[in-house]
Amino acid sequence: MRYMMLGLEVAGAMVDVHQVVALRLLALSLGGAAAGAEAQLMVAEKVEAAFDAGLLVAAGGSPEQVVELYRGKVRANLERLSSRG
Repeated sequence: MRYMMLGLEVAGAMVDVHQVVALRLLALSLGGAAAGAEAQLMVAEKVEAAFDAGLLVAAGGSPEQVVELYRGKVRANLERLSSRG
C-alpha cells in the first residue's frame, strides 16, 4: 500500500512538472532579459533541489520525503509562473 501511495504522489507531481515545463517554455520563447533570468533561475533551482534531496537521503529520509520535497518545489514554481500575466 505504501508504494501505491508513493506512485500516486509521483504521478501527481508529474502533472505539475508538465505544467511548469510548458510555462517555462513559453517564458523562454518570449526571449529578452526575463527569459535569461528564468533560464538562470531554472538551473539554480535544479542544483539546489538535487542538493537538498541528497542531504535528505544522507540524513535517512524516505522516498516519500524526497517526493514531497520535489513536489513542494515544483508547486512553488507552478504558482510563481502561473501568477505572471
